[in-house]
Amino acid sequence: MADDIADEQQLDLIEIQITDWLASELATNPVVAAVERGEPSERRWYVRVLGESKDIFTIWFTLRQRTLHYETYVMPAPDENHAQFFEHLLRRNRKVNGMSFCIGEEDAVFLAGSLPVHAIDDGELDRILGSIYMYVEQFFLPALRIGFATRFATN
Repeated sequence: MADDIADEQQLDLIEIQITDWLASELATNPVVAAVERGEPSERRWYVRVLGESKDIFTIWFTLRQRTLHYETYVMPAPDENHAQFFEHLLRRNRKVNGMSFCIGEEDAVFLAGSLPVHAIDDGELDRILGSIYMYVEQFFLPALRIGFATRFATN
């Protein structure tokens, strides 16, 4: 297990790699609208993404000793149809690779996952960004229609 822990020098190199990759994505990827950093003492990035189903969302990347954690806020807790809403998301988890829908603060829905530090490379970072984008686009509106049906009812 101790081999899975990155030391400060390794974390510094991975931090540079992630920062450089995100700068490249910001310059070349039209869905990446902004990249910001967390506090100087944190190894955290906030990536603002432009979507279609969900106009804008932010992906948080946090580099830890063993993993790169990533997550995005999907939506607040549902107003109605709670059982159907959460069943829908749990069933979607079977189709989601490398992350899962989960409940966070105030029962809000997040999409979160992690990657071992030794597996971080540009290809994996691209897979994470692309997968989160695809899953939010694919599952946001159906979940919204279930959990907030009254708001979206057509007369």
